[in-house]
Amino acid sequence: MATVPLISSGVAGPLGVLHLPRFWQKVVLSATGNLHAEYPECGAGFDAMVLSALELDQDETLKYLHDTVPTYPEFEKWILDKKGGSLDQAAVDEFNAAARGYNHDDDTRQAILSSAGIEDDGTILDAVHLNQIEDWTEFHASLK
Repeated sequence: MATVPLISSGVAGPLGVLHLPRFWQKVVLSATGNLHAEYPECGAGFDAMVLSALELDQDETLKYLHDTVPTYPEFEKWILDKKGGSLDQAAVDEFNAAARGYNHDDDTRQAILSSAGIEDDGTILDAVHLNQIEDWTEFHASLK
């Protein structure tokens, strides 16, 4: 069964990095053949941003996740091992602020809200919340 990822980009794991749990979920769902077709395993938005912020090589990270399908704590441990035991907190803080402050363009916002049956009154602008709405809409549609 194809699964819509429902972990929000606004969620952080123990390392305090937003979106990292969602990235992990999408890739392990893909690795096991369970990711909903509407979702990229590793996209150019938040996925690329989090890998860049943590200075993780995309190919190496995807290979690790595909080959081992680790638990989330195991994934964070792998990251810490790659980073010598700690993360650059300034880079994490900068990424988290960028993720919280990222807004979709008008067309994307309008399409997401329209699909969900929500009037676009200009109050929902940030990508984190819009992506959640899109996920909930896709999840509900997948039940039919």
